[in-house]
Amino acid sequence: MSDGGQSAEGVRLQKALANAGVASRRVSEQLIVDGRVRVNGTVVTELGSRIDPEHDLVDVDGTAVQFDQTKRYVMLNKPTGVVSSMHDDRGRPDLRRFTREWAERLYNVGRLDAETSGLLVLTNDGELAHVLAHPSFGVTKLYIAKVRGTVTPQTIATLTRGIELDDGPIAADRARLLDRSGGTSLVELTLHSGRNRIVRRMMAAVGHPVDELVRRRFGPLHLGTLPVGATRELTKVERGALLTLARREPGEPTPPEDDRETP
Repeated sequence: MSDGGQSAEGVRLQKALANAGVASRRVSEQLIVDGRVRVNGTVVTELGSRIDPEHDLVDVDGTAVQFDQTKRYVMLNKPTGVVSSMHDDRGRPDLRRFTREWAERLYNVGRLDAETSGLLVLTNDGELAHVLAHPSFGVTKLYIAKVRGTVTPQTIATLTRGIELDDGPIAADRARLLDRSGGTSLVELTLHSGRNRIVRRMMAAVGHPVDELVRRRFGPLHLGTLPVGATRELTKVERGALLTLARREPGEPTPPEDDRETP
């Protein structure tokens, strides 16, 4: 249907959905009849409809479907001391050790600085990686920072109201104090900025340098209970959510995300 109409060629829509693991062919047929399937943004209810899986964009209940079974999407809980690169000219530990079990050549989506741990996506989907890492898409990220000093409610308000840094103003989408004890504080920050070392610079600017920093969420993905240094493939639901995010138009508002984590 890449030409906007039906074609004698291509794959029947219900078969393509079943092959992609969305549901059985019979359930896929019901999804189509119920008007829950869109092809290139248009609801399709005809069971005889055919698509070109290489070019047509299909979603079910608003969640994108990936037909290309060669694409791999992996979550890594990056340890500290590892640079976000597949090869480091200075010989520092890089991401290659975490990709050896995968036959595909995987690359990181965006970066975490060497001393920040947490959620990093590895994929061989170059288009998705480029889109999600681009600042115009404003993918939200949630961080937990252990900082020096006692953070006050006034400081939290300042972070969300906005502060001025050397490269321009910045404000957290959300910020909250999680704990204070022993001269340190735990702060949760949600941001859509992709600027370099932004959390560390923001906290330093309000007088609370970061001692430890972990990224717990990237867009719709939650780190959950994945151990440090471990990897796992994204689930079908996670892949769909990530692809749905990548197919948004630049600047289009991101759907509200649940901050609660699930294992």
